[in-house]
Amino acid sequence: MNCIIVDDEPLAREILEQFVGKVPFLNLKAICSNAFQAMDVINNDKIDLIFLDIQMPDLSGMQMYKSLKNKPQVIFTTAYSDYAIEGFDVDATDYLLKPTTYERFMKAVVKAFDIYSKINSDIEFRGKQNSTEFLFVKDGTKTINVRLSDVLYMEGMKDYIRIHTSDRTITTLMSMQLMMEKLDPEIFIRVHRSYIVSISNIDTIQRNRIIIGDKWIPVGDFYKENFRELINKYN
Repeated sequence: MNCIIVDDEPLAREILEQFVGKVPFLNLKAICSNAFQAMDVINNDKIDLIFLDIQMPDLSGMQMYKSLKNKPQVIFTTAYSDYAIEGFDVDATDYLLKPTTYERFMKAVVKAFDIYSKINSDIEFRGKQNSTEFLFVKDGTKTINVRLSDVLYMEGMKDYIRIHTSDRTITTLMSMQLMMEKLDPEIFIRVHRSYIVSISNIDTIQRNRIIIGDKWIPVGDFYKENFRELINKYN
């Protein structure tokens, strides 16, 4: 995602620059000290996300954002909580209160990335071709073609998913919900808030646990009924 930082405070710009630099899916295009610099960048480049301070001299961040015809996603940053409601009135992706922690920053950018992925199909699902299904996922700076027939299970790790195949593990930034939207529900099923399994690769079901190879996967209470219904189709 191409992003810019817009803030009149040098320290705030520096902190955000450090945070952005740690996130592999963010590409920092510009750092602006006022709204007019930012508008010039937005009008001349493809920007997907703005980290935008609300309180700035001459032209506020809110005034600038409202004036844009083609609005990128925006995460407002401010030291004043009074602006939160106004921020969400313009469909802001999120709102960060200064001083911002890296953990809170990551929560906001993951939300932005999920929206970006849905709109731009950054993670593309390809349909069946000769009974072979596959999808492309980002792993750091690489885009990897994952054959779904090779996938044993997927494991949610907070903001990331580990895709375990027969010969490797791929880590990609995505929510479990978004991943399920990419998968055929007749082939993959979510059995726990942290696990999605390939039905055809299940070796054994023992009580409330699934065994795939040497991995024991729990079946969560919330997912038990749906899992039983699907398995009964194959009895």
